[in-house]
Amino acid sequence: MALVQEFTDATRAEPGNISFDWYRSADDPKVWLLVEAFVDQDAGRAHVESWHFKAAISELPKWLSDVPEIVHVDAPGSGWSRMSEIQIGP
Repeated sequence: MALVQEFTDATRAEPGNISFDWYRSADDPKVWLLVEAFVDQDAGRAHVESWHFKAAISELPKWLSDVPEIVHVDAPGSGWSRMSEIQIGP
């Protein structure tokens, strides 16, 4: 995590960032998952054009054993929605 802390902090500070969270596999400590969400395509574009993204892209190959796999989804709405399957209270 120390290797990506500056990148993580800078991304979380972007105005269009909803979340930017790293998860480590319980089965293989060499496997990491990054889940990131932005308010819209413009915010995502601003992220990949940022100095900290470009700096990370130049550094990451030093630490990776393979090219990362990604899933890109454009979701409707403007952020998180409440889970409809759970209700709290009477």
